[in-house]
Amino acid sequence: MTRARRPDPEPMRTNDVRIAAAGTAAWAVALVVLLVAGLPEDDRWWLWVCAVGIGIGLFAVWYVPRLNASRERPPAPRDGG
Repeated sequence: MTRARRPDPEPMRTNDVRIAAAGTAAWAVALVVLLVAGLPEDDRWWLWVCAVGIGIGLFAVWYVPRLNASRERPPAPRDGG
C-alpha cells in the first residue's frame, strides 16, 4: 500500500542579492579587522582570502538579478528541423 504523493510546494522566494551583499559586507569587515590587527608576514594570505571573497560577492550582486530575469523569461522556441 503506497500513499499518493503530495504535490511539491511552490519555490520559496528569497532576496538573493541581499544575501550576497551581506556576505560581501562580512568579507569587507573581516578585511578591515585583519588590516587593523596587523598580521604576521606568514599569515598575509588571509588578506587575499578576504579580497577574493569581496570580489566573488560583488560578482554575485551583479549576476544574480540577471540570472533571475533570465529564469522568468519564457524559453525561446526551438526549430524542429
